[in-house]
Amino acid sequence: MSRIGLPVLETPRLIIREIEESDVYDMFEYASLPNVGPVAGWEPHKSLSYTKSIIKMFRNKYQYGQLGVFAIVLKESDKMIGTIELHTYVKNHKAELGYTISPYFWGNGYAYEAAKAVISWGFNELELKRIECTAFVNNNQSNRVCEKLGLDFECVRKKGYMLYDGTIHDISCYAITDDEYFKSIRN
Repeated sequence: MSRIGLPVLETPRLIIREIEESDVYDMFEYASLPNVGPVAGWEPHKSLSYTKSIIKMFRNKYQYGQLGVFAIVLKESDKMIGTIELHTYVKNHKAELGYTISPYFWGNGYAYEAAKAVISWGFNELELKRIECTAFVNNNQSNRVCEKLGLDFECVRKKGYMLYDGTIHDISCYAITDDEYFKSIRN
């Protein structure tokens, strides 16, 4: 897959654009916190250089047939407050939605707003047939975002995820198909 870049998506409050190297400070601000990474499945960042390496990896995902990672940026301040992506991408078939929001901005509906735009892009532009999302069963915030987005709860995958520290966790699985998505926007 050649690098074509991600589109810029806009919502009333957000710019959703490809993550850039200049996002390193904003990303490190939340990614280094102990209550962020572990609930999303990754280890807290210990240094700016580590965050830079993560951004570089995100920007190079296209080399592995993946789409890349969006930065979630507040329009009013131009501050990057999180990331969102469609990963585990299979062209014209499916992808998995993943997102992280800085806890300084939790409770404002930003994850929902960004995810709604990315799901629309996935079905309308990428012509996906299915978008999935998983979250740890005790991650009530992410599970609620999935429900609010109209993703159907499908199951709990018992012992479905191994965290970076080797602990095993159950995960809730949600999904929406293209038929369900287009029916919901017509109603």
